[in-house]
Amino acid sequence: MTDKCSFVFSEELLNYKFSSHHPFNQFRLKLTVDLLKKLNALDEKQIIIPRSASVQDLSLIHDPNYIDAVFKAGHDQLPIEIAENYGLGTEDTPIFPNMHEASSLLVGGTLTAVDQVMTGQAVHAVHLGGGLHHGFRGKASGFCIYNDSSVAIKYLQQKYNARVLYVDTDAHHGDGVQWSFYDDPNVCTLSIHETGRYLFPGTGNVNERGQGKGYGYSFNIPVDAFTEDESWLHSYSHAIREVADFFKPDVILTQNGADAHYFDPLTHLSATMKIYREIPKLAHEIAHQYCNGRWIAVGGGGYDIWRVVPRAWALIWLEMTENPNCYGNLPDEWVQFWQKDSPVELPKEWDDPDNLYLPIPRKAEITEKNLQTLEKALYPIRNQQKSQSS
Repeated sequence: MTDKCSFVFSEELLNYKFSSHHPFNQFRLKLTVDLLKKLNALDEKQIIIPRSASVQDLSLIHDPNYIDAVFKAGHDQLPIEIAENYGLGTEDTPIFPNMHEASSLLVGGTLTAVDQVMTGQAVHAVHLGGGLHHGFRGKASGFCIYNDSSVAIKYLQQKYNARVLYVDTDAHHGDGVQWSFYDDPNVCTLSIHETGRYLFPGTGNVNERGQGKGYGYSFNIPVDAFTEDESWLHSYSHAIREVADFFKPDVILTQNGADAHYFDPLTHLSATMKIYREIPKLAHEIAHQYCNGRWIAVGGGGYDIWRVVPRAWALIWLEMTENPNCYGNLPDEWVQFWQKDSPVELPKEWDDPDNLYLPIPRKAEITEKNLQTLEKALYPIRNQQKSQSS
């Protein structure tokens, strides 16, 4: 029997918009929702309208002075020199009208998904408008104003007394969430991402393991640039299973950035749609194995909004609802309708062709390096298991 699932969405989520030329473009939400509807995979009854996060909600993580600064910035009441102290008005995170209101709705969407799952109204819930994992307590960063995942995790702890496993598959390290719970043993963070050697935010090294009581509850798998599907999936599948077995969470919150794909313009990985089939399958498996099915999924990065994000994000919902209609051709109606607006040729199939890119010269070296990274990341768990069995 298919689990009851909720899809949190409103057209108002598209108001989180820096500018027409900024790489972060929430129009990808509309493309994803339309793809699911053209597939007859998303019913209006499954769509839940997001609420706005209150200042009290936001203050679970964010400094009240910062929240006030975001509000003033969006109403043209904050001098630019003060704004820049808060990471606002930068190239990455420009000021736009009503930015507090738009950002609060985005956070509230993730809280809506949390309540759907934790009150039993749904077993799984997805809010693709969320996943802004770079926001800090008092500073915007990397396209992220408020950090909806951090707020949601603190909300899960305070309202539902839950142990939370946060899993981040964005190509950029989930730094804001990691640092929010770095000393908390009741939140376990797992991030698999492109190494920060050449990529923002430059963090997420294997040796970032937590501090104080939270030491041993932060896991990072920084894969090498140009990593391909097989190596990425090997690292991810081993990491999520072993970390989940170690932590035994009450609920899993997954951040589903879709920017590890070869087509993504901001990153340097060589993944294809193969990983975006497996990511939600593994999350679904873990949710049922440890959390009585409780799984909340949010979006994240993803800057090829035409060819990659709609397919990758649609696959999350199709996995949640156990809908097998995700092979072969995409709906002709969707392809034809959006092709006139797309600056690139839209894919016609769910999967990428085998010859999507030329062979990677350093494949063996990259694979070996990723194996070593995985071993270092999981060493504390594996060493503990050896000690217990001996």
